This record gives sequence, C-alpha cells and structure tokens, in this order.
Amino acid sequence: MSVVDRLREHVEENGTGMVYDLLFAVVWVAIVSFLFDFVFVDAPRWVFYMFMLAGIVAYFGFFFSLEQANQQ
Repeated sequence: MSVVDRLREHVEENGTGMVYDLLFAVVWVAIVSFLFDFVFVDAPRWVFYMFMLAGIVAYFGFFFSLEQANQQ
C-alpha cells in the first residue's frame, strides 16, 4: 500500500473530523489574534502565547463536552 493510498484512506475515514479540527483551530487563532490586536494591545507577548496554548485545552474540553451531550 503506497503512501498516497494510506493518506486517501485516512482522509476518507476521518474527513469530517479533520474539517472540524481545522475549523476550530482557525476560529480560535482568529479570536485570539483579534483580542491581542485590538483589546489587549499592551499585553506582553507571553500572554498571547498562553492564550494560544489554552486553545489546546479549549479544544479537548469543547469536544469532550459535545460528546457527553450527544451520549445523553
């Protein structure tokens, strides 16, 4: 099985989830960038990076709670 075939199979199996992951990442980065460009203008750069890292926690929290809601 070639790399292209494996990649195609992976995308077919996980395509929708990959789109949701990408959408979440783009929205998160857009919101954080907007906040630090217009609201928290004088904030240190490390705070910006902490907000970006918080996106990882937000991602897992959001999709975990979504999964829990779907099970109920």
